[in-house]
Amino acid sequence: MLVYKSADISDADLLIRIYNSAFYDDFIRYGQCQAYGQSREEMEKSVKVFPKIIAYTQDKPVGVISYKAEGPGKYYIGCLAVVKEEQGCGIGTSLLNHFMSEHPDWNILTLVTPKDNERTIKFYTERFGFKIVGEEDDAAVTWFWLRLSRKE
Repeated sequence: MLVYKSADISDADLLIRIYNSAFYDDFIRYGQCQAYGQSREEMEKSVKVFPKIIAYTQDKPVGVISYKAEGPGKYYIGCLAVVKEEQGCGIGTSLLNHFMSEHPDWNILTLVTPKDNERTIKFYTERFGFKIVGEEDDAAVTWFWLRLSRKE
């Protein structure tokens, strides 16, 4: 059973450990990853801009979801991270479901994920019904924009 806690800046080191575990493979694959290798100061700033919910199992932190309200009922999911050894165990699903139950006003959720990350795209599109609504390139990665809407 998972227990959820809203993060604050005192959780910065813990959040860094979760992010580094969850996104190490992306860092190796792309040579960069905004969520990987953040400093304590960067994470503290992130907590202020992107509220975070930490998931614990047996008092062990195993995942986090971060988000940003973008207007009435509209949320941007900044990050959904599960520590490497717990991936594939339903924690990401539970975190996103918990987020939606804690934000019953949601009408639109958006996020970005690498276009070539088939596992993540499948997770969002097949498990939750997100739709690919756009594509964006930066120097190292092509990103898909995904959206989940209650009205579609």
